Amino acid sequence: MIEFRNVTKMLGGRAVLDGVSFHVEQGETFVIVGSSGVGKSVTLKHMVRLFRPDEGEVLVDGESISRATGSRLEKMREQFGYLFQGGALLAWLTVAENVALPLREKTALSNDEILKRVRETLKLVGLENDGHKHPSEISGGMQKRAGLARAIVRQARIVLYDEPTSGLDPVTSRAIDALIEGMRRELGVTSVVVTHDLHSALSIGARIAMLHGGKMIECAAPEDFVRSSRPEVRAFLESQFITKRGAWERIIQ
Repeated sequence: MIEFRNVTKMLGGRAVLDGVSFHVEQGETFVIVGSSGVGKSVTLKHMVRLFRPDEGEVLVDGESISRATGSRLEKMREQFGYLFQGGALLAWLTVAENVALPLREKTALSNDEILKRVRETLKLVGLENDGHKHPSEISGGMQKRAGLARAIVRQARIVLYDEPTSGLDPVTSRAIDALIEGMRRELGVTSVVVTHDLHSALSIGARIAMLHGGKMIECAAPEDFVRSSRPEVRAFLESQFITKRGAWERIIQ
């Protein structure tokens, strides 16, 4: 589905990505974790060609999106939905109008068809009664759900999530996790999730990959990731009170 082949990206004179290779399977939820500034969001941006590799290649369904241009690039991008970290809703539009925007800009659907698709999508994320509200009138968690609705309203095959639970309380964060899992289970969506939230990663990820020093130093199923012997992974796990035993608890001295 998505493949990185020895991707290197220099930013500010530093190799943010340094020969990174991995693949994401169709229908998989693939989670990328790591400290701030290690290239997680840069990795997502390569998938939709917002960045091009300085070296290496990114492929989608076996075709290079790194080299695609013009109408072919636009066609490849149509497969993707992108949930931005802050939701990125337009403040002057209602929730329903925000969700409808990609349909109005990128499709030839009639107004009735657009309204029907928007209603169905808002119901899917639990916002069927909030479409008339503006972003300032709803909570941060609801804004994330509205952003997710906009990301999937064109029935994207692949959804990219940039810190979907950042700034949210634990209850709302787990609700967002449930939505991501629901997208996979009910719609067969392939998801790539960038997050600092290891509890989220362990809940939704089929595999979890960790970036450190420009390299992908670990990529494993959750049960193997928490047992990694790499010191960088162990430090990241312990910083969120996650142990090898899977006991997610704070140890009070």
